[in-house]
Amino acid sequence: MTFSILARDPSNGRFGVAVATCHLAVGSTVPHIRAGVGAVATQAHTNPYLGICGLERLEQSSDAESVLASLLADDQHRDRRQFHLIDLDGRTSSWTGQDCGPWAGHRHQRDLSVAGNCLVDEGVLVAMEQAFLTSDPSLKLGRRLMMALQAGEAAGGDQRSPFCTSAAVQVSGEAAFPLLDLRVDFHERAVEQLMEVYERSQALWAQEWRDELSELPMLNRLVA
Repeated sequence: MTFSILARDPSNGRFGVAVATCHLAVGSTVPHIRAGVGAVATQAHTNPYLGICGLERLEQSSDAESVLASLLADDQHRDRRQFHLIDLDGRTSSWTGQDCGPWAGHRHQRDLSVAGNCLVDEGVLVAMEQAFLTSDPSLKLGRRLMMALQAGEAAGGDQRSPFCTSAAVQVSGEAAFPLLDLRVDFHERAVEQLMEVYERSQALWAQEWRDELSELPMLNRLVA
């Protein structure tokens, strides 16, 4: 039903989540993120409490593996769940229950995790992983996550449809709320539409920054 990616930018400690699916409003339930703590994506038979409680437990222990184990112990329907998480130090942990669909699985390493269910095959996750790892690390985390989503869809994505109908991306900043929080709740080509929204957001924020600098002529000369 869903494919998602979690990542941490080691240069600034920011976390990011991006997800796409053939269901409605995936951004309302799957991605969970908290600055200085970590990120969680909960999917398949989605249980948002895995995200909510996962962040709380990451904040308490900051150990992805032990948090995942504790969440599994508390969920009697664990075989229907798929979720993965990343902690403050970039450690990742993933779970795919045996009842998550005809092809479901995950791949994870330090600072990066990908997972999906009801996919055409593992190639979707490999494409996402490679798109992220081979992207320019100087790019913003949100852009690298969006490139991974695009690669996953291009590799076949959800086995039920060539295009996803909802998608979302979040990136943490310094505040308690996400620095970036964009979503497309329903569109025939949601990943493509989300990329358009992302590009629009970057153009608007860049203009706002230029406007602020223009009001500070001395600072403007210093950074020019």
